[in-house]
Amino acid sequence: MPVLTAPEKNVIANYPLLGDNGAPAMIQVRESDGVEPIIDPGFLQPHRKQFFMFVLVEQGSSRHWIDDVPYTVKPGHFYFTVPQQIQLKEEICPMEGLVITFTEEFLLLEENLMLRRLPIIQNPAAAHELVLAPEEFAYVQDIMRKMNAEYRANSSWRNQMLASWLQVLVIYLSRLYAEQYGEGCKITQGQCLLKSFQQLITEHHTHQHEVAGYASLLNLTPGYFNDVIKQQSGKTAISHIHSRLVMEAKRRLLHTELSVKQIADELGFEDATYFNRFFKRLADATPMAYRQQIREMYS
Repeated sequence: MPVLTAPEKNVIANYPLLGDNGAPAMIQVRESDGVEPIIDPGFLQPHRKQFFMFVLVEQGSSRHWIDDVPYTVKPGHFYFTVPQQIQLKEEICPMEGLVITFTEEFLLLEENLMLRRLPIIQNPAAAHELVLAPEEFAYVQDIMRKMNAEYRANSSWRNQMLASWLQVLVIYLSRLYAEQYGEGCKITQGQCLLKSFQQLITEHHTHQHEVAGYASLLNLTPGYFNDVIKQQSGKTAISHIHSRLVMEAKRRLLHTELSVKQIADELGFEDATYFNRFFKRLADATPMAYRQQIREMYS
């Protein structure tokens, strides 16, 4: 087995989702035909992807790492990852199969919001693989091929069609996930705390922006609380709070005509100028620039 090595200068690359034209994309569907692939050499180093990835393997085998778990890819299996996990390919190998990638922004679209609650997206078992029976494989393959045809046709309302097919796929895969990993997957005390924190953010993010406030709601000291959250998720507690605020801002920028000041007010920011700086720091664009970019991308 190859020795796992860190990237040069201890930097883990973070890859965005790019369309066939090299521009940022919210969803991409492609078919791998088994031809020797041309892959960024960085994929042979530990790296992160800024998007969800669904892979149905028809033929081929290779060894991958997701976080600290090794997987030997096998035909007839379905593999899935979520944004920001550390991934590593041990070697570049041809594969026949279908690949769907999509971003958090795609799940923010109104027609896709319910998908965020389903097991294959939530992934409470921290799993990355589904073993498919022949009839299950055929069903998933049929949906993914339909999505690939729709993506390549580039017809009117393509994103809406892809969103509809993705809903069917995610619901079906979530059924299989529940069968293989259990409806109420056993989770540790730390994982329970993380889920409780995430639920509290949902309830209080418009008025509670401080780690100490959430720690108090959970009857914990801020230091201990932050340590557990970082251990369970790899992110600090304040990063979770900020990520939710940015996500909610993005929803409003895409789906409403609210002004930046109005959005800042709704999310509990007393100063719109500070909100602008906050959003730009985390989203790499001002709120108005993001609104224009995301609407152009979705149109």
